[in-house]
Amino acid sequence: MTQHATWAVSPSKSVFATDEPVLQSQSLISGAAVPRFGDTVEWPMHAVVKPANKPRSAWRVSFSGLEDSVWNLRAREIAMAMLNPQHPAVLRAGLYLGTRPAAVTTVNAGMYRLAALARWAKERALPAFLGQWQTSDLTAFIDGRAADLTPGSLAAYVVTVRGLHQFSPLLTGGGITSDPWPGKTAAQSARNRSGDELATANIAPETWFALIRAAWAYVHDFAPDILAARDRYRRLLVESLRDWEPIDERLEIYLADPDNRIPVHSSRSPTGTPGMINWSLLSALIGVHPEYGPKKMRRSSPIRRRFEAAARAAVDAGRGISGGLIAEHAVVAGPDGGQRPWHPGLCPRTTDSECIALRGASYVFVAALSMMRDSEIREIVRGSVGEHYGAPALTSIKRKHDPNRPREAWWIIEPVAEAIAVAEALSGHPELIFTSSDSKHGSEFKSPDIVRSFIRQVNAATADHGLHIPAGTVRPHMLRKTMAMLTATEPGAEIALGMQLKHVTTRLLANRVTEGYAASDVQWDKLLDTAVDQARFVTLRELYDEHHSGKTVGFGPAAGKIAAMFDAVRQSAQQMVATGQARQGDARVEYDLLRKARIFIRFGKLNHCAADPSNPVAAKCLDGHVEIPPGHQGPLIDRCQPGRCANSVIGVEHVPIWTAEKRSLLKLAEARKLPPARRALIQRQIDDVQAVIDRADSGTSDQGEDQEK
Repeated sequence: MTQHATWAVSPSKSVFATDEPVLQSQSLISGAAVPRFGDTVEWPMHAVVKPANKPRSAWRVSFSGLEDSVWNLRAREIAMAMLNPQHPAVLRAGLYLGTRPAAVTTVNAGMYRLAALARWAKERALPAFLGQWQTSDLTAFIDGRAADLTPGSLAAYVVTVRGLHQFSPLLTGGGITSDPWPGKTAAQSARNRSGDELATANIAPETWFALIRAAWAYVHDFAPDILAARDRYRRLLVESLRDWEPIDERLEIYLADPDNRIPVHSSRSPTGTPGMINWSLLSALIGVHPEYGPKKMRRSSPIRRRFEAAARAAVDAGRGISGGLIAEHAVVAGPDGGQRPWHPGLCPRTTDSECIALRGASYVFVAALSMMRDSEIREIVRGSVGEHYGAPALTSIKRKHDPNRPREAWWIIEPVAEAIAVAEALSGHPELIFTSSDSKHGSEFKSPDIVRSFIRQVNAATADHGLHIPAGTVRPHMLRKTMAMLTATEPGAEIALGMQLKHVTTRLLANRVTEGYAASDVQWDKLLDTAVDQARFVTLRELYDEHHSGKTVGFGPAAGKIAAMFDAVRQSAQQMVATGQARQGDARVEYDLLRKARIFIRFGKLNHCAADPSNPVAAKCLDGHVEIPPGHQGPLIDRCQPGRCANSVIGVEHVPIWTAEKRSLLKLAEARKLPPARRALIQRQIDDVQAVIDRADSGTSDQGEDQEK
């Protein structure tokens, strides 16, 4: 028997003891069981705090697929080292794995990939002793999975394979002898050389808009009805008696009030025929717990017969009400343009399903418009909405890319705050708001399931409320990705986007992750271009109307050029009226001519740029030795010089901003201890600002003049 064969049958003793606890570097929950290194099936991790977005069943390290004794020991040794990077045995082996233990999900994912490698090796009868493997064996494993995995997932397999070399000094029997991809990153080894591509796709435009519209309809319009119905039924159950006598007399008292109605099943009721009496709800309405309602009594009971007869007579007399928990529902526009209720009638069963849909709507809306990760949303606790630097913000725990797990703030808009308030009202958890109402630990709330459930609920009731979400892939992380792409289409949004996505600390303005998230999307390009052009034309049309009403369109040489083009459009329209091609006073003719005139103007917060993108003549931003990014056409907006460029238009609305900036700079220049270089820089800024103000103060539109200092 060879030395290798002997080792394969009876592996040497591991550097870790069989009864050694696997959690030695984490804060533990008091009283919780800690798995041991000798446990070969799985290591439950309930002794360490679980993130809110992870179900209890998934909070473990599983060795499924690693039943072979050699691979099982190898996997447990790697997992032990990852969970305890400062373990004495790890340090003695010369491994430096940092100071913080790997996340449970990271370790578990690594074991899954290791099991895939073990199965692959068994199918090809590779030796158990890794030292006998060839580099070609490992590259063949990665190449074989390339067709089925995204570059990011394939890179994770590269990391797993490399681990067999990295952990080699620690592994019983040793690991692979060399790195199969020396000098390359995992992404490069997985043939994703740029590192900018993201596996996360954007949600299709038609699905995205319908999804957000439906989520907002639920949060803003339908939530009051759903919550009112839920709260009323809860009160009815609390106040009801657990006794059916005298149930018929209670019904008689109930019907004595002409405003009281008999609930009947609606077309949306999951149980019961539409139009038939909802006996359980009727029992609760008259003060008898549904468990003691008429359906729980013998059919031959005189009390039951009198009760049912009186209820049916009331319905026949027109006193029935569909649903029965609330009298009126919010209205929506019908296909014919008329108004109709969004729901045919909320009863206890339909209210339960609508609460689930409302919870999904709140999650979708928050995930899309706050751009938080699923793990961060799931950590939101009650009372998390407040202010951050004077703006509405939402606080939660940031988990990804930050081992310190800090509480950070995400700026939000008021509708997101409204969605958070709805989620708080739905949650039955004492702290977390995005969790199942009947689950103390939130393990039943699965974000992908709640999103799919919301879409199904919306589409199942399209005939009632008119909302419909077209088919398309929607996952929680795609909501963040799509909104990031949309945000980046707004000029200058990269900085705010980086702050909101919590990527600024990584690479401030040149963050690869932010760029990947913000990359353009073929599905959206045409739509976004159309939307931006339309918004630009609306502003241009308003400027056109202001000019012809006698108002000043702006100051600077470019303002005169634009005014002249506006006059030319008006003159062309008047000629068409004179020749009979158009009617007098038809503004649409002028607007059509204005759209066809192709007036180049980019509207901004500090000035407007009238440079022609295809031929930016006299654009100061392009003066000198300026490196123009590949594929870029037109002016470089981030290098704009509003007071010096012949293409700059200083609008009336811009003047107060520049005046305030001048006051701020003058106050700053008054500081006595400013270094000379700093003072000179401030003075240059003051001169630039003054150049802009001088243009406005002069009130001239001197075409062609370049006020360069």
